[in-house]
Amino acid sequence: MLLKVENMSCQHCVRSVTAALRALDAEARVDVDLAHGEVRAQGAFTPQAAVEALAEADYPAQLIAADD
Repeated sequence: MLLKVENMSCQHCVRSVTAALRALDAEARVDVDLAHGEVRAQGAFTPQAAVEALAEADYPAQLIAADD
């Protein structure tokens, strides 16, 4: 899935976003693009769960594209 994520500006943000998603699935693949404010993630969680986990970590997000 591809998510647009707000409030990301540094490597601490990258670690926090990655940790929030890996709390849902420890084996998740998380690629953060700070320049574009996007996160590509693959794991055993729904887009809604990912958005909720990121919101709880103070990184509001919205789904741009779901994986088929």
